[in-house]
Amino acid sequence: MDWDKLRIFHAVADAGSLTHAGDKLHLSQSAVSRQVRALEESLNATLFHRHARGLILTEQGELLFDATVAMSKRLDAAAARIRDSEEEVFGDLRVTTTTGFGTLFLAPRLPKLYEKYPDLRVDLMLEERVLDLPMREADVAIRMKEPSQADLIRKRLMSVRMRAYATKNYLKDHPFPQVPEDLKGHRLTVTNIHNACVFAGAANDLWAFCG
Repeated sequence: MDWDKLRIFHAVADAGSLTHAGDKLHLSQSAVSRQVRALEESLNATLFHRHARGLILTEQGELLFDATVAMSKRLDAAAARIRDSEEEVFGDLRVTTTTGFGTLFLAPRLPKLYEKYPDLRVDLMLEERVLDLPMREADVAIRMKEPSQADLIRKRLMSVRMRAYATKNYLKDHPFPQVPEDLKGHRLTVTNIHNACVFAGAANDLWAFCG
């Protein structure tokens, strides 16, 4: 059955009048009447008895009205649950990010997050490979680079200060870089070295994005 015709039928049956139903639906009386007739033709049944005082449901009309009343209640309940779900935080959330950021920054903060949202379960997917969110490999990604996909919801979380370190022995044999571009001529690793000196810094944005 046509959902739009059922909606109009329900409004007419509830109001008992084509005119009142039309006012509620912002449709003309003739448009409402055409939709009701089309529904009756598709069902091969008469849904209303028409008389001077208005419309009265036939036996077939009462059966259909009972069904549309039940449908309306279920739709209202679903809408209420959707509104409630926007205010509640629960369920499984798959978050992908780099191993370093997830281990050092995100993981230590999860206990406090669970205290606030006890029904939330976070699955940290720590790997350097960029997962495909449109293909549902993860729900949310946190990366140091803004995503290129145009259909993703994205938000800049914060700026992160990236620092490079070197041992004193290394700097004896290599020139001290003055600007970030000078790093191209140096050997770089991703691990911090204790008792080292800072020789460069650069700001990067941290992005979160989801499908």
